[in-house]
Amino acid sequence: MTTDAHGAMTGSAHPSDRIDTSVAHPARRYNYWLGGKDNFQADRDSGDAMAEAFPTIRTAALENRRFLQRAVRYLAREAGIRQFLDIGTGIPTADNTHEVAQRIAPESRVVYVDNDPIVLAHARALLTSSPQGATAYIDADLREPEKILTHPELLRTIDLSRPVALMLVAILHFLPDDDDPKALLTRLVDALPPGSYLAASHATHDYLPPHIAEQAKAAAKGGGPHGLVNLRSLAEFTAYFEGLEVVEPGITSVAEWHADDAPQPRPSVAEVSMYGAVACKA
Repeated sequence: MTTDAHGAMTGSAHPSDRIDTSVAHPARRYNYWLGGKDNFQADRDSGDAMAEAFPTIRTAALENRRFLQRAVRYLAREAGIRQFLDIGTGIPTADNTHEVAQRIAPESRVVYVDNDPIVLAHARALLTSSPQGATAYIDADLREPEKILTHPELLRTIDLSRPVALMLVAILHFLPDDDDPKALLTRLVDALPPGSYLAASHATHDYLPPHIAEQAKAAAKGGGPHGLVNLRSLAEFTAYFEGLEVVEPGITSVAEWHADDAPQPRPSVAEVSMYGAVACKA
């Protein structure tokens, strides 16, 4: 396997060679819910099955995407952040992290991380930075924090001695408890200097009818990286922000976080069933 200057795979190890179209992948399933075309039958079947249990899942996906964009705007405009580490990037759509940030601050620098070869195949779309800023792409998994933090592309693009916004949007819920997502998150946050931020969202069962919540939790057990979503409670999500200063309006539905200018009418918290928050490392 060889890589180009941006960490993208080249030569015989073309990204398409790694794509398993028979197994659903979260990034491609998410793309399907958002109305994209970069997905396969397994992704559509999985997405439809999840929609049967949670009929407003497409609304949840759209609102989560909007949360990402509002969080980036807040971080770039209000918090003055100029460096972003976006893990679980997903397939490029309109208004990716670097596009939102660089509209506010063209010098913003963004590193994207994902483990789906289709996302890797679209890396060039992600790597279109403003002349003043920079973007890079790392082919890695959230379960590999050391690989991410020591990757040459990250070290060339982001200065870890200066504040960084760590974006973990709709990614932690793909990790089962056995992967210890809290420990992985803590390792990443610990590597960032004071003044850095964490922006995260996570699917929850708190608003689901009890029998649906139990079915979802049972189905997710042992789901692995391509399995179903591991729904968690408000208390479990809040634990991810331990030791950080959560900014207003606190931990809330992604549909309500800084949503004054969001499209109206707003969906209910039950329709979205996803928490979001942004917090600062003092």
